[in-house]
Amino acid sequence: MSAVTFDTHEFVKTLEAAGMPALQAEAISDAVKQAHESAELATKADLRELELSLTVKLGAIVVVALSAFSALLKWTA
Repeated sequence: MSAVTFDTHEFVKTLEAAGMPALQAEAISDAVKQAHESAELATKADLRELELSLTVKLGAIVVVALSAFSALLKWTA
């Protein structure tokens, strides 16, 4: 999975501009950064890669099933 960038400096500046004390803003920023780092998030690219993988696997399953069905029809005919 890809990392999601988080600008802690900009986040602290935003909180301070809203009237929050600097120490509190920095503590919240650190907590949010840690939460982002520990979260496993899927990006759009991750989802596209998964979709391709599942499409290939499903295609293989269909091919095997059709081959088995075809062989069964030949065997019973």
